[in-house]
Amino acid sequence: QVQLVESGGGLVQSGRSLRLSCKGSGFSLVGWTMGWFRQGRGNQREGVSCITGTDDKTYYTDSVKGRFTIFRDTRENTLYLQMDSLEVEDTAVYYCATACSLTAGIPQPREPELNEYWGEGSQVTVSS
Repeated sequence: QVQLVESGGGLVQSGRSLRLSCKGSGFSLVGWTMGWFRQGRGNQREGVSCITGTDDKTYYTDSVKGRFTIFRDTRENTLYLQMDSLEVEDTAVYYCATACSLTAGIPQPREPELNEYWGEGSQVTVSS
């Protein structure tokens, strides 16, 4: 069964760190352009970060630049999002996907489309 399974979310205080994992099963993440998205309560699903399939080039939305890092471990077949210096505004459900839309190098909002794989979402809550 082809799927992406996320883990690593939780409740943390502002300024702390979390690492989200997105493990692929039933297919290899090698060569896929991947993305992390998030959706806060009442908000549109926002593009957070992308990593290209050809050369692992990374992109970030402005609000997380310098704080978040996207990377993949091909041995573990897992995509990661390291989140440091978390802020209350980072509170959201985070999704990984075999998808990414960029405009001027900035990840864009996106909803699931056919032939894409999406995780089920992982809640991240940052308290003040």
